[in-house]
Amino acid sequence: MADPKIEAARPLSPHLFIYRPMLTMMLSVVHRGTGMVLYFGTILLAWWLIAAGTNEAYFTFVDNLAGSWIGRLILFGYTWALIHHACGGVRHFFWDTGYGFSPEVREWAARFTVVASVTLTIAVWIIGYVVR
Repeated sequence: MADPKIEAARPLSPHLFIYRPMLTMMLSVVHRGTGMVLYFGTILLAWWLIAAGTNEAYFTFVDNLAGSWIGRLILFGYTWALIHHACGGVRHFFWDTGYGFSPEVREWAARFTVVASVTLTIAVWIIGYVVR
């Protein structure tokens, strides 16, 4: 019978505490997180659209919630999550075609994803306020 006090000399499975954190690793986690956030934001968007189709009083209630400071903050976060998830999807598309696997290109693409998502989100909100 095996002695339970003797540890097996097996290799450890790789996990987050073994690898040095890199930007591409963090963006992979953020990409999954934004995908989950988009589910909840889409429910809120559907709620607003359903309210628009019911009656004016209910739509005014939901629209006032979305127009409050907390509603706008949630909408801003939803906009960023949508754009960041899309930028990450474009980055993954290039990887799927076989490009961008060198360390320099990977880091550049990761930085570009962060900068582009923040810049495009701010631009969308500025254009939204100007058009409004």
